[in-house]
Amino acid sequence: MEEDIIITYETLYDILRREKDRVELQTLPETFLQDLINYLKKKKEILQSQEKKKSIFTSIEVQKTRKQIESIQKIIKELYERRESKIIQLAIISSRTNIETEEKTVMLLEEHELYDSIIKKLDYYRENVLYQLSNGDAPKVKTKALKKPEKPNKTAKKLKFLVDIPKFIGTDLETYGPFNNEEKTNIPNEIADLLIKQQKAEEI
Repeated sequence: MEEDIIITYETLYDILRREKDRVELQTLPETFLQDLINYLKKKKEILQSQEKKKSIFTSIEVQKTRKQIESIQKIIKELYERRESKIIQLAIISSRTNIETEEKTVMLLEEHELYDSIIKKLDYYRENVLYQLSNGDAPKVKTKALKKPEKPNKTAKKLKFLVDIPKFIGTDLETYGPFNNEEKTNIPNEIADLLIKQQKAEEI
């Protein structure tokens, strides 16, 4: 593994740049993830400390720190996804050739688990689908029929309105109304209960 490095915004950016520029998986220190966690934690502690102070200068510093944390999080996401794509591709090749990649030596422990679990799943389907079909046999994989998600039944209450109510958006994001005083209609339970509680309608 690579020697320990001090995590900074600049080193993180450089790590991402190397991962993007090179085809092979790049070596990272064994403590990289924990160092990354500690670095981000310190940045958030700095932000919390700045937010407690009230002045024009600290307000500017707060904005700068927030922006830097957002940038750090974007780098982390892109770095993860770059390495994830490489590991998935390595696992596919290893499953097809039955030869373990030499790049496994530069994977972090968590990445080992991802790599091994993908190979295991690919090998399972290769053996139980591809090899079965090649021999003229039916796949051994159990399949489940896809079901369309059922829409939950909207139970409703019949209400009589006690006041005029303008059009509004309910908790289910549907539009209701407008309703006139003494008008009667069915309203979904959750919204009906709220209107009753506010004494704007009564159940009939």
